[in-house]
Amino acid sequence: MSEMLSTLHDYFQHPFIRYALIVGLLIALCSSLLGVTLVMKRFSFIGDGLSHVAFGAMAVATVTGITNNMLIIMPVTIISAVLLLRTGNNTKIKGDAAVAMISVGALALGYMLMNIAARSGSGRTTSNVSADVCSTLFGSTSILTLSLTDVWICVAMSVIVVTVFLVFYNKIFAVTFDESFAKATGVRADMYNLLIAIVIAVIIVIAMKFVGSLLISALIIFPALSAMRVFKSFRSVIICSVVISLFCAASGIIISILAGTPVGSTIVSADICVFFLFCLISLVLRRGKK
Repeated sequence: MSEMLSTLHDYFQHPFIRYALIVGLLIALCSSLLGVTLVMKRFSFIGDGLSHVAFGAMAVATVTGITNNMLIIMPVTIISAVLLLRTGNNTKIKGDAAVAMISVGALALGYMLMNIAARSGSGRTTSNVSADVCSTLFGSTSILTLSLTDVWICVAMSVIVVTVFLVFYNKIFAVTFDESFAKATGVRADMYNLLIAIVIAVIIVIAMKFVGSLLISALIIFPALSAMRVFKSFRSVIICSVVISLFCAASGIIISILAGTPVGSTIVSADICVFFLFCLISLVLRRGKK
């Protein structure tokens, strides 16, 4: 035990490890806040679809040689979130089909563009491209390459997300539980749905370096699902979801450091373990009431 603590102490002397922990906890906080709303509104698919769109936008930025790829990734992901949200029952392509088309299409086109760029004389081999794609999809090493600028950007984005959630908490609560009633009472439900979609897009973009684009939706959904196994009120579920998400992010980063496993996959694995634990707790509580 003392040797393990000593190893952790040595690792945390390095700034990039501290950066990874700070960014990880901030992203875990933001994703857990909106995850409850997405699960209850059955919008869980949006996180997965937008993460693939972000990967495609990242590939375009890489191919075109844009240094600050956020100039492409952020607006493209936000626009896609708005388009997916506005895909309603009056369109020929239903919401779930639209998400499938956009996510799979963006993923395939992004990988194809990166391979074409590698073969056209950019100096990067196919193995280099495969490593970049793996890192982007699964967050294998990119969380450990964060700069101080990345950390401050994440802090600023996190402050915005948390502030938006707290300021509009009552409206988000109303839209989440009964959108029709909210509209009847004068709440502009469409505007708040749009706000939720934009905030989720921002979270996904800043989380790409953390767990990778394929695992972002797990980070958003699993803490909410775990909390809902035990708690019933909206506020209790959110608080529990935040605690679970922070715990899994911190433990995942620490385990990945000690065991040498990919950060993103380790965090999601921790989320899965906690989910099954809460399922067991829920089963025990139901049997205790009988």
